[in-house]
Amino acid sequence: MADNPTEADALTIRKKKSTIRELAEFALIVLAVFFIFRTFFIQTFKIPSGSMKDTLLIGDRIVVTKFNYGIHIPNEIPFTSYKLFADHTLFQQTPDRNDIIVFKFPQDEKRDFIKRVIALPGELIQVRRQKVYIDGRLMAEPFTRHNEPPGDFLYPRDDLGPFRIPEGHVFVMGDNRENSMDSRFWGVLDLHKIRGKALLIYWSWDRDAGNIRFDRIGNNIN
Repeated sequence: MADNPTEADALTIRKKKSTIRELAEFALIVLAVFFIFRTFFIQTFKIPSGSMKDTLLIGDRIVVTKFNYGIHIPNEIPFTSYKLFADHTLFQQTPDRNDIIVFKFPQDEKRDFIKRVIALPGELIQVRRQKVYIDGRLMAEPFTRHNEPPGDFLYPRDDLGPFRIPEGHVFVMGDNRENSMDSRFWGVLDLHKIRGKALLIYWSWDRDAGNIRFDRIGNNIN
């Protein structure tokens, strides 16, 4: 005949149940904080192509801040696809020129693109033989990479515009100009499609050489 549980045994069982419940509650809190942080504040992305070379290379992994232009509520949350505080004075209304941003590709919003902001709402942009003019002024672009000389009548790659950027939109381009699918080809970008601003490189793997690019880790993106 089994012994009846004593008061001490019952206390031990209650303590075990209490510990398990506390651990479960703690785990749920951690997961909730992680979900909120990842959804509204910071996310990581991997660079899959060379369109931003040499600023960003294939294999770079970057941190993107998601609150610079208002807190974006992503499509993954049911019945939502908008930005909180997008018109609040605490947040920028539009990116700055030369900000590097991650956004939903307008022709396939399941894909994320990363490009540099070149022209802002209301500005007149023109590309003439690979040179960018904003409101008639030639822009200095030390970050730009050209692999080919300007071609004759290569529209829209080397020659485009002039046309004015509508309100609520920006014009974006890749730094690797002859190898970038950007606003020259698919048009201006709606500000509401921006997911965040690229902040820094936290990891970089050179798949061709098979090694880590230690000199890139921790670099700010600009």
